Amino acid sequence: MTSPTSLPLIQVLRALAALMVAAGHAQFEVAGVAARAGVSYAPAAWLPWPAGVDVFFVISGFIIVHAAAPLHGRLGARKIFLAHRVARVVPLYWLATTLYLALAWARPGLLGADAGGLAYLAASYLFWPMARADGAVQPLYSLGWTLNYEMAFYALFALALPLGPRRAVFGVLALLAGLVVLGQAAGPLPVAPAFWSDPIVLEFACGATLALARQEGRRLPGPLRLALAVAGLALLALAGEDPALPRCLAWGGPAALLVAAAALGPSGTAGAGLRPFVLLRPFVLLGDASYALYLAHPFVVRGVRVVAEAAGLAGPLGPATLAVLMLVLAGLAALLLHRIVERPLTRAARALLEPASKPEPAVNKA
Repeated sequence: MTSPTSLPLIQVLRALAALMVAAGHAQFEVAGVAARAGVSYAPAAWLPWPAGVDVFFVISGFIIVHAAAPLHGRLGARKIFLAHRVARVVPLYWLATTLYLALAWARPGLLGADAGGLAYLAASYLFWPMARADGAVQPLYSLGWTLNYEMAFYALFALALPLGPRRAVFGVLALLAGLVVLGQAAGPLPVAPAFWSDPIVLEFACGATLALARQEGRRLPGPLRLALAVAGLALLALAGEDPALPRCLAWGGPAALLVAAAALGPSGTAGAGLRPFVLLRPFVLLGDASYALYLAHPFVVRGVRVVAEAAGLAGPLGPATLAVLMLVLAGLAALLLHRIVERPLTRAARALLEPASKPEPAVNKA
């Protein structure tokens, strides 16, 4: 499967999405510190920070279709695709979940964790939506709710993969739209179908459509792409953290504009186009490590809070400096985790899961 690093602006956008989520959590922790100290603190509201997830979902829809392009018409395409996705997502998430579980048992109040029963633990590891004791449909490591959507999208795309590029995308769009219609029309559903039929899944469809457009040669001129990027950020800022419109429109729509701006540039110049902008290089690297940043940042920001409060540094640093310190350390931890843990784990999992190549000729593309 092709690497998304051939699209550096997509990697920059992945870094932005991960930093948005991390910034939201960092400010939540800082607000807790400020409240305990009796200090007034108002979190920054430039963007709706949870909307980083929506940007991730659109990017994911794009990346899956873009990266799976060489698999169409290849024998064992489904197995190869699923092996790649499992190897990419599962090892680091299981590691994060296990660390969270260990902390939940060792220090129950540290992360506010509740280990739950065996069925809940199994569902957490197997990406199956299940309600917690408080009714929230989240796994033990709560950030994993997004991965429950991701894995469902991978399964749907794997079903459609043998159809060929265009038919596969249209098939996935039909399946996602059908899920949403079912969720809206069928009345109360069991937890898992209700979860998967949330309109937020249409954000994957937006990304998949953009990938198909790129594959079929659709390109946008630079000024129009810049206008789309500015419009996407402006619409996110206007939507705020309590949008009047449904989430898939208020945040997913602007996210689709951002991904279109990053993805629909000229062919063959994706890498060269960044050479004049040396300052973007760190964000490309952070984009490569965005999955590690997403999974690791809660441990870092909570750890920084605990250390700062224990050492009496929270007051002298001040809320803004403490939040920035959390984000910087989370980014550095993510880069290190990506290099020394995530990449080796992914390689090992691929070697274990990917089917051995066979000498038979590939079947004709649909």
